[in-house]
Amino acid sequence: MVFEDRIDAARQLAAALAKFRGKNPLVLAIPRGAVPMGRLLAKELDGELDVVLVRKLGAPGNPEFAVGAVDEAGWTYIAEWAAEVGASNGYLAEETATQLATMRARRAMYTPARLPIDPAGRIVIVIDDGLATGATMMAALHSVRARHPARLVCAVPVASPESLEKIRPHADEVVCLDAPPFFHAVGQFYRTFGQVEDREVVAALAGR
Repeated sequence: MVFEDRIDAARQLAAALAKFRGKNPLVLAIPRGAVPMGRLLAKELDGELDVVLVRKLGAPGNPEFAVGAVDEAGWTYIAEWAAEVGASNGYLAEETATQLATMRARRAMYTPARLPIDPAGRIVIVIDDGLATGATMMAALHSVRARHPARLVCAVPVASPESLEKIRPHADEVVCLDAPPFFHAVGQFYRTFGQVEDREVVAALAGR
């Protein structure tokens, strides 16, 4: 399965999540790529949109390869292969501090005039544009679960089979449109997969 772009993927996810329409779901998008998707999903399901801030912990010399992830509260998920690629405890502590600083800056930029929407007692759908290692989704689900949603749903268009199985125990429900066996990177399943900018995230959260 190849999607035209993130909006095409979001429309297909909205159809798969149609049972939540009218139940005021809270759609929490992982910035930045998933935020335009979350905006469409919230509109289609008559829900609310917000972001869940998590950051991958990149490998030494290869920041795009996740060796873990951290949420806004500082909770970290460390992958079992982290040490094998040179991520020592000292490195992980430094990388975690860097990513926490990035999240503080993004929170100030994205929602400067309000607190994050409270997920307690609500149906919450956490969305991303795909799962490669699953690290950031793991941190996102942990962050939301700690705030006691009534139901926690993970929604992604595509995922590696391994990452999908890894995150299943951390959500009440997982909706994934495709989990191909030969998975290399999320972008290979999109014809257009451009970078989403901060200004687009701000506009989406402001309803513009």
